[in-house]
Amino acid sequence: MSVALRMALERDPDVALGTLATAATALGVALIAAAAEEPTRGLHLGAAWPFVLAGLLSPGAAQILVTFAIRDAGSSRVSMVFGLAPLVSVTIALVFLGEPARVPLLIGAVLVVAGGVMLARERGRPAHLNRIGLVYAFAGATLFAIRDNLVRHFAVDRTAVPPAAAAAAALLGGTLLIALWAGSGAARGGGARPGINRRWLPFVPAGLLFGGSYVALFEAYFRGRVTVVAPLVAIESLAGVALSALLLSKSELVGKKLVLCAALIVAGGALIGAFR
Repeated sequence: MSVALRMALERDPDVALGTLATAATALGVALIAAAAEEPTRGLHLGAAWPFVLAGLLSPGAAQILVTFAIRDAGSSRVSMVFGLAPLVSVTIALVFLGEPARVPLLIGAVLVVAGGVMLARERGRPAHLNRIGLVYAFAGATLFAIRDNLVRHFAVDRTAVPPAAAAAAALLGGTLLIALWAGSGAARGGGARPGINRRWLPFVPAGLLFGGSYVALFEAYFRGRVTVVAPLVAIESLAGVALSALLLSKSELVGKKLVLCAALIVAGGALIGAFR
């Protein structure tokens, strides 16, 4: 999704349009998935409102931040920052849930932070990279972590809502928030440009990938703990770097040091997930 969104933003840098098009397309994918599972699992829409509220955080506010981040910092480096989400999750658990601090957790945290510091001090970055994009990405990753814990909490409470319907509800809440923001003058810096229907098309691939990943993510959290799923999701750091090097080599400037940063972040996330 990150790479596809970066490619679309290179054609049209309108963050409001890109965020809304991506989220709305993803919502369509989730609705299709929910309809497909309805004969065997039902929908139970009356119990889906907690997921709508969780969707205000992510994909709502988080996806706005992510689109800004990818526009300003590129897909490879933003994907790496997403790998910090397990560190945020375990910090929430240590501070607010009273979970014990164990040595492997601290080692994992050190690895994640080391990867983040190397990224922040990177010298061979592309000319277009704006460090504020990395700040946006970290804020988005924080919202991801909060969303993940909320979704798992609702799933453990044995909600009657099936995973795909829950994903659709979250995407609905997020898309509505994004639509309100995108329709504001502040988001667009003025009025919308002409030809908006055709301008949606470059963002459709990112939305299709985002929708598929969102449904898969909810299926995972309905079956496994955050400590298991979140580190697996953090593998996107390596995937994002690899795909960026393959498809966006001219603009992303992916080198060995960037791959090392991603490896440190993923290894730290794996330790956090394995020993929390």
